[in-house]
Amino acid sequence: MLGGKKIYLPKGTIVPNHIAVVMDGNGRWARSKGLPPTKGHEAGARAIFEVIKASRDFGVHTLTLWGFSTENWKRPPKEVAKILSIVLYYLNKEKETFKKEGVRLVHLGRKERLPFELRNTIARIEKETKNHTNYILNLAIDYGGRDEIIRAVQKVIKDGVPPQEVTEEKFASYLDTADQPYPYPDLFIRTSGEQRTSGFLPWQMTYTEFYFEEDHLPDMTVEKLKAAILDFSRRRRRFGAKDKVVHFTFKPEVTAKLELAWWRLANIPEGKGFTQYAIEHIKEQFGLSGSLAKQAAVLMTEAVLEGKKSKWQKAKTKLVAFYKLLRNELKLAFEPALAASLEVKFWQEANEKESTPEIHSIENTASQLYAEVYRISILQAARLARLRVLAAIEMNLAVKGMGDYHWAKAEDYLAKFYTELKRRVA
Repeated sequence: MLGGKKIYLPKGTIVPNHIAVVMDGNGRWARSKGLPPTKGHEAGARAIFEVIKASRDFGVHTLTLWGFSTENWKRPPKEVAKILSIVLYYLNKEKETFKKEGVRLVHLGRKERLPFELRNTIARIEKETKNHTNYILNLAIDYGGRDEIIRAVQKVIKDGVPPQEVTEEKFASYLDTADQPYPYPDLFIRTSGEQRTSGFLPWQMTYTEFYFEEDHLPDMTVEKLKAAILDFSRRRRRFGAKDKVVHFTFKPEVTAKLELAWWRLANIPEGKGFTQYAIEHIKEQFGLSGSLAKQAAVLMTEAVLEGKKSKWQKAKTKLVAFYKLLRNELKLAFEPALAASLEVKFWQEANEKESTPEIHSIENTASQLYAEVYRISILQAARLARLRVLAAIEMNLAVKGMGDYHWAKAEDYLAKFYTELKRRVA
């Protein structure tokens, strides 16, 4: 919920079955505001409670939260007590919700070192919810990745398992995530800008996608969780195998020349060359047949003309139809309406821009557009976005009569854009 309004994921979003979160930055958030660390943990708790609820609303089956590590015992006793008291408060507050929504609670880590009341509360709720199957909430408290593996090895030895019977499946059955339908996280999120796992679920996260949120945990929102899920949804997961996008066999230099040609002619669209160049460009870039390329080009050129007259809603309508045609032919998993909205936003922001200091917000929009259409991460789309925006700036300068060399620079940036696109997607 955001301001009382429920947040929805776009149609077609691939939702991870399992999200694992390292909740980081409470202390830094508190220090930045002149507050004691305990206030940071309170604020972080409020934020993560919203994320927990939203994850279920979004359809995430398993959520794993690392709330306290085996190394966190080194912190000041008052801070340790505060963290563990927040965990106890949450469990007592939400135990009825667990029953109502079918949430199974699972503790990852050691129990014997936890305070008596917390240890008993965790054990009791685990027992009461063990048959719940709608969702799983893994709470990693007094957890360390190496510690988990050592404990698993000790259990294997204690059970006298012969060496030849120690398989990956057998070993996994001794881990803290044993008997779960989705023990391996699809998406790992760490807040506060730290880019490391710190030993979180080392066995389970072999093929996990990583997402690093710059803001501290207290500033984590449902919208930011949505952004992380959308970024995950755009990624092409190969699991060690190969995939191939057969349509992206274009020549970057040729594609750049064709696109530039029809953009140059956009100021005189009544000429035959405008649509014809657009057809050739789309045919080259996407590998469409002649008839499909013509349909797509007509839609795109009509959208461009509406955009030039600032008739953005009409432009968006044409672009939605354009992207539907591409999606159906190329079998890409993007949402046409979202792609069209981002394209129109990019056109609006890029219009008239003539210098690089003005491009940061445009790059963000372009990154979202290319991440959505080509199913790559925001990080992977960032270089694409910058090259595309630089090309747009040069085209704006050329159209204003600032010199034909700006067309040459735009073509160079476009060629680099298509080279990077092919490298990222093909």
